[in-house]
Order: sequence, then C-alpha cells, then structure tokens
Amino acid sequence: MRMSLPEHAARNRAAWTKTASDYVENARRNWATAEMSWGIWDVPETEVGVIGDVAGLDVVELGCGTAYWSAWLARAGARPTGVDITPAQLDTARAMQAEHGLDFPLVEASAEDVPLPSAAFDLALSEYGASLWCEPSAWLAEAARLLRPGGRLVFLTNSIHAAMCMPDEGAAGDRLLRGQRDVRRLEWPDDESVEFHLPHGEWIAALAAAGFAVESLHELYAPADAVQTRFEWITPEWAQRWPYEEIWTARRR
Repeated sequence: MRMSLPEHAARNRAAWTKTASDYVENARRNWATAEMSWGIWDVPETEVGVIGDVAGLDVVELGCGTAYWSAWLARAGARPTGVDITPAQLDTARAMQAEHGLDFPLVEASAEDVPLPSAAFDLALSEYGASLWCEPSAWLAEAARLLRPGGRLVFLTNSIHAAMCMPDEGAAGDRLLRGQRDVRRLEWPDDESVEFHLPHGEWIAALAAAGFAVESLHELYAPADAVQTRFEWITPEWAQRWPYEEIWTARRR
C-alpha cells in the first residue's frame, strides 16, 4: 500500500481494522451463497439487474472488504481484482479464497490511489466500499482512470434520505435531522470513521466531472418480509417507506 494517506482514509483504515472481526460471519455466509445480492437486506441482483453478463470481463472492486462480490463475479466468469485499504479485511478475504478454492488478486490500497494500470478494466464495482468511505471526486477519478473507454461503473451507497434522518444515537426516524449539504462529510460521535454522502444532483455532477455518463439510479427499499438486521440504526419499517440504499450505474465516456 502507498504510505501517505489523507486524514479520512487513515481514520477509516483504523476503524475498519477494529471492526474487521465483526464481518467474518457475513463473509462466510456471502462466500457460501451462489446468488449475487445487494445491501443489508440482500436484494437479489436478479431483481435489480445492473451487473449483466460479466463473463470474460476484467473487474476491479473498489473497497472490496472481504471480497464476496469479487467471488460472485469470479464464479460468473469475470476476472476480478479486489482493492481494500484494510489488511484485516483482506486477511478474511484470503481465508475465504483458500476455503472456497478461488484465486484472484487482492491489493492493499485506498480506492483514491490504486497502484494498478490505467485502462485495465471493463467494470468497476463498489458496494459500501469506496462509494461511502472515500472522497467522491478522488475515487471517481480513479475509477475513470482504471476503466477502459466505454467501461461501466456500478456502486451502492446509502441514500441521502437515510443520511439526513439518522440521529447520532438510535434508529432513523421520520424527521430530517441534518441539512442536505451537511452530510457531504459525516462523522459519528461513537465511531472514528468518516463517511461521504452526496445529494443526487451532486453525484451527477461529480460523475460527469470524472468522465462518466449516468445510466441509471436504483433506489432500494427493504422487502415486505424483511426482518431487523444487526444494523440497529435502520429498521425494516423505515426502509419500506423510504429508500435506505441506492445503486448508481454509469459509463466511461
């Protein structure tokens, strides 16, 4: 990994190092699951339909964590490379590779500064990785650099609604607690990590500035039969009324 990290990246790396063990069970479950799915309620990719046929494609997962998405893509015939800033997360990913007999590159680096060649990939993907914890203009510029002309970017992050309704403690309610411009950089009193949330207009502008044309935006709600997850700050009832997550797709011009 390159040695110099921005303040927010160093903080996020430290925060994820502390919590990496909390995600081992989730890694085991997802690596053992055949079907691709999105977000905390596992919305099936077959319902969303943003990935498409990846057979033979070079894919970079930016902020891969335990790399279960890269595993799903490898099984679908892609050639993935996982990039993550946290060694402990990559250790879990390597353990899962050994357990499941899958082998693909895992690179320790920030998604804002990736030590991989330009124009080397057909698809860049982020599910709660770079899309939430990296500075938007920086990681989008890197994604554009890594993609070949015409390559696609697909990323999932929290909705702007959720960021504005989330209290410092407890679950999201039905009132706006923060201004829309106040969540661009968001910090929590009990967590040293730093999140980045953009309103839709700013996402469109940031994507355009990086050289992308937006193709679609999918707002994800909790399914009707959703049950409470371990993420106590969001309830199924809230996420059945308002989208908690959103998936953007864009193409490199």
